[in-house]
Amino acid sequence: MKTSAFLYPWDVVGDPDAAARIADLGVQQVTLAAAYHSTRALTPRHPRHRIVIAQHAAVLYEVDEERWAGRELRPYTAGDWAPGDAYGEAAAALADAGVEVHSWVVLAHNSRLGAEHPDTSVVNAYGDRYPWAPCIAQPAVRALVTDLAAEAATRPGTRGTELESCGWYGLAHLHAHDKIAGVGLGDAAQYLMSLCFCTACRDGYAQQGLEPNLLAAAVRGALEPVWAGAASADAAVEELLGTELAAATVDFRTRTARTLQEAAVAAVRAAAPRGFQVLLHADPVAHHCGANAGVDPAHILSVADGVVVPCAGGARALAPFAEQGVQGAVLAANLTVVSGMGGSPGTLADDAAGAADLGATELRLYHAGLASDADLALVPDALSRVG
Repeated sequence: MKTSAFLYPWDVVGDPDAAARIADLGVQQVTLAAAYHSTRALTPRHPRHRIVIAQHAAVLYEVDEERWAGRELRPYTAGDWAPGDAYGEAAAALADAGVEVHSWVVLAHNSRLGAEHPDTSVVNAYGDRYPWAPCIAQPAVRALVTDLAAEAATRPGTRGTELESCGWYGLAHLHAHDKIAGVGLGDAAQYLMSLCFCTACRDGYAQQGLEPNLLAAAVRGALEPVWAGAASADAAVEELLGTELAAATVDFRTRTARTLQEAAVAAVRAAAPRGFQVLLHADPVAHHCGANAGVDPAHILSVADGVVVPCAGGARALAPFAEQGVQGAVLAANLTVVSGMGGSPGTLADDAAGAADLGATELRLYHAGLASDADLALVPDALSRVG
């Protein structure tokens, strides 16, 4: 089974042994970050550093200035954590080691964009802005995301791409010293707290026949039992908001995400050579938000070449994609192999077999740069036992 390991350029650049070490894991591919959000990352084997702090969302290569000249919304370049064409340098080293390179492109997740251009952010029903979450209903955001996808995905020497956050982002987002766990939010409450009420979304709701102020009031009212601790964590969106309003909001948001995904994939294909593979990080529940964008499985498999599906807690999310029976579609099971981040490298072979039984055609390992030596030592034997 073809397997790819996630990696950052800074895991490779400056470490002459990194590329060979990755190849020795038994993976055929690396999914290498080309555009990524802010992070603090461990580099447990690098000869020059142990911690890399990416201070803001940035591209990890040198942008095409002609493409972005005069545009208010444009990608940010990296600082000293990935100077110059860090992606290209890492990709070349990996290719020399015999590893195929695909790009990893984070799209609608950018806290610096929200801080510098607050009007681009998702606004919840209470008027709170989420600076990490660009609103994908806004034309300027959609133009940024689409052009970024085309540029970041198709770096020289790259054979394919995986688009992350190609859809709605919402409430769920880790912050330093996070303090929002005091009230347990189930799936429906997360959705309601992720509904956007910026100008573009208000216009969208109005086109659905909804009065935006009344909808916002209805959302706040639906959340009152949640704040009081009286709502079941298993309650459906329809139970909290009502069937008609729930259906209307999901319809607007699903259509908005679908058209963005179609545009982003088309832009990548227009910029890429023939045979370039385009996958989306995806969740089979259309109203879900975040890095793994909520999608309609039938639709997304008619648009992209396949999906990468989070399977760290089990591979059940693969089934809705496998049920579509799309010949040749890539269904990649994303398994965490960092035990300190909840992964289970010791059961990788069994987890991979279980994913294959549910339709997985490939594996993704998160994350070869972050894992300890002990975790990585378990990978080659596990992969040797995977068909």
